[in-house]
Amino acid sequence: MTALMFLAPALLFFAVLFYLPIGNALVNSLNTGPQANVYNGVGNYTRAFTDPDARNAFVVTLLFAVGTTVGSIVCGLGLAVLLDRQLPGRTLIRAILLVPYLTSVAIVGLLWRNILDPDLGILNRCLDGLGLPHQQWLTTHPLATIIAVTLWHNVGYTMVLFLAGLQGIPDEYQEAARLDGAGAWQRFWRITLPLLTPTTLFVSVMTVIGGLQAFGQAYIITGGGPAGKTDLYIFHVFNVAIHSRDFGYADALAVLMLVVIIAVTIGQLRAARRGEIQY
Repeated sequence: MTALMFLAPALLFFAVLFYLPIGNALVNSLNTGPQANVYNGVGNYTRAFTDPDARNAFVVTLLFAVGTTVGSIVCGLGLAVLLDRQLPGRTLIRAILLVPYLTSVAIVGLLWRNILDPDLGILNRCLDGLGLPHQQWLTTHPLATIIAVTLWHNVGYTMVLFLAGLQGIPDEYQEAARLDGAGAWQRFWRITLPLLTPTTLFVSVMTVIGGLQAFGQAYIITGGGPAGKTDLYIFHVFNVAIHSRDFGYADALAVLMLVVIIAVTIGQLRAARRGEIQY
């Protein structure tokens, strides 16, 4: 009873702001009409699987999640390995790299929308100074651009996580491998990387979930364009609910994404567990 008393505020918070909305979405997903008050059974779910816009949004989001996850792991781990050494000013560099993560997605989106502006953006001004032609950053490679912006925003956080993982590896392992004649790459591949498996798993799971739930990048930077190339799934759900006023279908789409996120997370955890057993 004592434990339940202390847990009560958190349980109430999750019940009201998490589980209750999920239950409401499940009920509404079975309905249709402007107020989601006409029973439709699984009609909304059937529609989701045949809707080309929904399929496009899912594919775009999947590519976005994969790109941000791989990029976050590679860049975050690379920076962590570099800044784990005794370099002058490394504390300041770590702090500078972490600052973007402490900034809201809305501010980051507005900042980069101005930076990438084809006429007034600072990137094209730099190209002018180098005598190079202007680039249409948000029309020629829109998805790659918002992936890069997301990496810039999040890489400081993943770097800190990998730094914590690196500093938790006992020095004796590295020293023993060095005495056995192992080079820097062999030590990294055979010792550092396997021992960072828990950190890598956490980063990959959280980044995939964040990528599948991404919204602000499409809403603020690209508006889902051009031609739906950055129409992230949650942004598509937002448009269906707010612009089309089709709340039942929007809830069905949201429930499907919840199922996908749960399935992907369980798959990652099982794959990591099998990898640890083999190792």
